[in-house]
Amino acid sequence: MEFPVIHTNIWDGLIAVPLIVILTQLFKFFPIPRQYFPTIASIFGFSISIFYGHPHNLWAGIFMGGFYSAAAVGLYSSLKTSWIAFKNRRKSKKKALNIN
Repeated sequence: MEFPVIHTNIWDGLIAVPLIVILTQLFKFFPIPRQYFPTIASIFGFSISIFYGHPHNLWAGIFMGGFYSAAAVGLYSSLKTSWIAFKNRRKSKKKALNIN
C-alpha cells in the first residue's frame, strides 16, 4: 500500500479552521448539549476537507479533515481559556483598586 500524496497550502488552514469555528458557534443557537460540539466541528472539518479541500482523494480528505477539526477545537478552546483568564485578571485588578 502506498501512502497518498497530500497537497495542501496555507489557505486550507486559514479558511477552513476559522470557518469550522464560526459554523460550530452558529449551532449554539440551537438547544444542543455542549458535549456534542467537538463532534459537530469534526463533521464540518471532514466535510470541508473531503468535498472542498481534497475532492479527488478520499484518504487525503479524511486525513486532513481530522487536522482541520482538531485545529478548530483547539483554537476555540485556547480562545475561551484566554478570554476567561483575561476577565478574571481584569476582575481581580478592579477588586484590588476598590479595596485601596
